Amino acid sequence: MQRAVSMVAHLGLRLQALPSALGRPLSCAQDVLRRTPLYDFHLAHGGKMVAYAGWSLPVQYRDSHVASHLHTRRHCSLFDVSHMLQGTLSLFTNEAGGILDDLIVTSTSEGYLYVVSNAGCWDKDLALMQGKVRELQNMGSDVSLEVVDNGLLALQGPTAAQVLQAGVADDLRKLPFMTSAVMEVFGVSGCRVTRCGYTGEDGVEISVPAAGAVHLATALLENPEVKLAGLAARDSLRLEAGLCLYGSDIDEHTTPVEGSLSWTLGKRRRTAMDFPGASVILPQLKGKVQRRRVGLMCEGAPMRAHSPILNMEGTMIGTVTSGCPSPCLKKNVAMGYVPCEYSRPGTPLLVEVRRKQQMAVVSKMPFVTTNYYTLK
Repeated sequence: MQRAVSMVAHLGLRLQALPSALGRPLSCAQDVLRRTPLYDFHLAHGGKMVAYAGWSLPVQYRDSHVASHLHTRRHCSLFDVSHMLQGTLSLFTNEAGGILDDLIVTSTSEGYLYVVSNAGCWDKDLALMQGKVRELQNMGSDVSLEVVDNGLLALQGPTAAQVLQAGVADDLRKLPFMTSAVMEVFGVSGCRVTRCGYTGEDGVEISVPAAGAVHLATALLENPEVKLAGLAARDSLRLEAGLCLYGSDIDEHTTPVEGSLSWTLGKRRRTAMDFPGASVILPQLKGKVQRRRVGLMCEGAPMRAHSPILNMEGTMIGTVTSGCPSPCLKKNVAMGYVPCEYSRPGTPLLVEVRRKQQMAVVSKMPFVTTNYYTLK
């Protein structure tokens, strides 16, 4: 944030938020949950609603989780991600080097930063940014913060751009991965389209005025390539792509280096050491780190969060943070943390599942090749 302020006379921060776990079934307390602009739309299309980081969101629709997952890989699917926003991955860190949140930040042509926050971190992120805004204003900087209440639709899959192109005048071939533009989409003006997503596939996230969200979702679904998908498919897709889930794979006790996210630290930041936790994180970049996030593959029962990871002598050395059967690979995939000496791909390990030990191997991530759109 400070770097951007130094580059422009006025900095506007626009914030939207996104939930952070697979969710739980709704109960009688469902009326206290926040609803996206597409809540009634989900119910009308058979969405099974769950509580997810304070929101009511569909975990799946009439199709099975696996069917939705594979349709996304082969065609494209529409996800309601109105609980979050969109640009480049960045991190909020604390003084101990831990990750407070992983956010998507877009530096827009209109002169403001567009920030996507995890909904589970919404309160602390907003408080942190509001505090920084007040600090900068007291120093004489012209800075403000605006919370955006738009809907956010993610159209993900190899045919996503083809589907969307029919509804926009802009040439999407000129919109590569992690770039953004404001445009009219299927008759809805004021939409911000960002070439990004959380599946490993080509696709876009469309920030749409709340009043136009249902119209846009309906227009997209008129194309037979498009099906609705929920939180369950989104979780298995991101795991195949090797992408972290905040609160599971990274948290306030995980540093960027431990989480294999060192690439988020720019050269200027490393040189200036002007971010919280720099005195902890920078020495780790030189190899002084005790553990690392790794990918794991195994046969047999699927690995799940909190499954113990053991070395071949049977000593516990780490813990699984996310895991599921991979619909594409027909194998079990997972992420977890192990000491550095066990982090090399190909290293044989054991995992304990249902009180039984089974063989696993450290594997490179992503497990499934990503297909982000970049200009040649």
